[in-house]
Amino acid sequence: EAAKIDAGKVADWTDALDVLLVFAGLFSAVVSTFVCQTFQTLQVNPNELIYVIIHELLDVQRAIDEHGPGSSKMVSRSDTSFHPSRTATWVNALWYVSLTLSLITALIAALTKQWIHHYMNYVQLGTPRARARVRHFRFIQLQEWHVPAIIGLLPVMMHIALGLFFAGLVILLGSM
Repeated sequence: EAAKIDAGKVADWTDALDVLLVFAGLFSAVVSTFVCQTFQTLQVNPNELIYVIIHELLDVQRAIDEHGPGSSKMVSRSDTSFHPSRTATWVNALWYVSLTLSLITALIAALTKQWIHHYMNYVQLGTPRARARVRHFRFIQLQEWHVPAIIGLLPVMMHIALGLFFAGLVILLGSM
C-alpha cells in the first residue's frame, strides 16, 4: 500500500525535477552567453587605451621639439583610469546573480533526485516488516529534511532567476 502511494508521489516529483533540470540547464547556457558578451563592457577597451597612449607620445614629442629634452613643461594630461558605466555594472550584476541562482537550482534539483532515488530503494529489501520500518524511517527523514518544500521552492528560484535576467535585459535595451 505504501509503495503505491510513494510511487505516485515520487513519479510526480521526478517529472517536475526533470523538467526543472532541463530548463535550468538551457537557461544557464543562455545567460552564460549574454554574460560573456556584456562582461567586456566591464573592462577597458584596448583600442581606446592604444589611442590614448599614442596621443600621449605625440604630446611628449611635441613638447621635446618645442622646449628641448628635459623640459619641465612635459606634463601628462591624459587620464587612463577606467570606470565601467553604471548600466554595464547593473546588467552584469543582475545576470551573474541570475546565473548563480539557476546553477544552484540545478544543483539542488540533482541532489533532490538522488534523495528521492535513495528513498525508493526500500522496496528491494527483505521481509515486509523490514521494508515497512525502512520506509517509515526514510519517510520521517524526508519530512525532517523538508524535501517536499525544497521541491516546491525550486521553481520559485528559477522564476527569480528569470526575473533578474529580464530586468538586466530591460536595463541593457533601455540604455541603447
